[in-house]
Amino acid sequence: MTDATDTTDRAARDADEADVRLGRRVRALRLERNLSLADLAARAGISIGALSQIERGMTSLRVRVIWPLAAALDVEPSALIVGDEETENDLYCVRAGRRRPLPVKSEGIAKDLLSPPGAVLTGMLVTVEPGGGTDTYAHAGNEFGIVTAGEVELTVDATRYVLRTGDSFAFKSTLPHAFRNTGAETCRIVWVNTQKAREEAHDGD
Repeated sequence: MTDATDTTDRAARDADEADVRLGRRVRALRLERNLSLADLAARAGISIGALSQIERGMTSLRVRVIWPLAAALDVEPSALIVGDEETENDLYCVRAGRRRPLPVKSEGIAKDLLSPPGAVLTGMLVTVEPGGGTDTYAHAGNEFGIVTAGEVELTVDATRYVLRTGDSFAFKSTLPHAFRNTGAETCRIVWVNTQKAREEAHDGD
């Protein structure tokens, strides 16, 4: 009897944990799309209270709700089901192997999003190949960065700085700024911006 009880208890705990993971996934996807609880609930045809309980892992996501909720989030229903073995991104963490690349038009620059969907700040890993860089631009917000490899020439408000590994910077994004890798090695910068990635006015930042 004890073994049967233990098995039942374990199954219940696993189900509860699965509900919590699924709720986090739904919340992360909602925030990533800048939707309020009311917005998503209306799109999915469920009540705000029901959606809130799903996101908090207080109730299981029923099959009849999965399809309209997935459609409202513009994902496949399978994307809402998160298994134990998956190293998924959630509301608070981004796994190293699951970073989302951001579109970049500037030559020699690549960006990976480091911050999770619900974050107020946008953290990026900016990789600048030798010769790569941006034109001068400005936009709303504030930014901070630290060079983790190589060197970069950063120009802020017509003042030029040559930054090397370990050097950091911070400035208002409304100041005209640009950066370029004038060295011979690939440069990597952990760059934090107060502006959401989808709102950025320039591909280099």
